[in-house]
Amino acid sequence: MKWAVGLVLWLCMAVIASAQPVGDPTPLQYRDRAEEARFHALTAELRCVQCQNQSLADSNAQIAHDLRREVLKLMHEGRSDAQIKQFLVERYGEFVLYRPAMETSTALLWFGPGVLLLAGAVVLIVQVRRRARALPAVVANDQTQEDREW
Repeated sequence: MKWAVGLVLWLCMAVIASAQPVGDPTPLQYRDRAEEARFHALTAELRCVQCQNQSLADSNAQIAHDLRREVLKLMHEGRSDAQIKQFLVERYGEFVLYRPAMETSTALLWFGPGVLLLAGAVVLIVQVRRRARALPAVVANDQTQEDREW
């Protein structure tokens, strides 16, 4: 009886191990090479809403497959890249764009890294100057102690 339970468990594990993630059942159909190039350029500019650090073109998540199909459908409807991006922004927010529009709400995204880099450079310069001023005093004190020892 134990061997039957073990066999059933082994078979279940084999089935689970061979399971494949749900993928795109049919490949995307482009009308021509220009449309394909436009599609790839557009999906490279859009972020996967599940993966967060991958573009829509690179992601293997199921929602990325669905969004790629949606983008191609919108392209077939004759929408421009800007209209497609606006459609996705209305649905998922500015997060879906790798380069969000320059607005007051996104100013930190645009200028934050530069401000942090500049602040770090200022802190570094201040620290180097403080050490440079303190160094001659330390060297002078060491030399006077050496003179006293002689």
